[in-house]
Amino acid sequence: MSPSVNVVAIDGPAGAGKSTIALELARVLNLPYLDTGAMYRGITCAVLRKGIDPSDESSVAQLALSTVLDISDNGLFVDGLDATLEIRGESVTRAVSSVASNSEVRSQLRELQRKWVTERGGGVVEGRDIATVVFPDARLKIYLTASPLVRAQRRVAQIGGDVEQIAQDIAERDHRDSTRIDSPLRESESALVVDTSNRTIEDVVNQIVVAFHG
Repeated sequence: MSPSVNVVAIDGPAGAGKSTIALELARVLNLPYLDTGAMYRGITCAVLRKGIDPSDESSVAQLALSTVLDISDNGLFVDGLDATLEIRGESVTRAVSSVASNSEVRSQLRELQRKWVTERGGGVVEGRDIATVVFPDARLKIYLTASPLVRAQRRVAQIGGDVEQIAQDIAERDHRDSTRIDSPLRESESALVVDTSNRTIEDVVNQIVVAFHG
């Protein structure tokens, strides 16, 4: 794979601020933005719509092959139906780790992610294995993190709920993502690690922009 000179690869756990930071960074750098997590959520949405068990690896992988994802700045459509809000719901959130741990699904979506970036000549791409697997030759690799409490508080601000319960859900998601066999969540050795706890969006984006141009 040729060097991805115009790719900023952003990884990190849930609640670290990836989407917020990546969106603003893409605006500042005038690059397209891709939320790969939304793609996995889109497949999960299709799985749940069909009544398929998310842990049924072969059935999930087969469905993923025929599922049409249309992702843009306007949201996400799954097989022609708007799923922008649906993919952020509780049912998808609880099932997405199981779907995302499916090696065949990951392989399919990695190719779609690379194609998406190639067609656009670069982009700010965020997820959990972007710098380590999808674009290991990215121009800039970022690993965003934050304290567990801050991450839980951010999620509650977004979707509501109890901080302690959300913190527990995040911890379980972290464990699943970091211990899965295929493309586990981890820091790339060459990534710039940025702790977003108690920092403004502008402050974090400015740090990354300096690193991008440096």
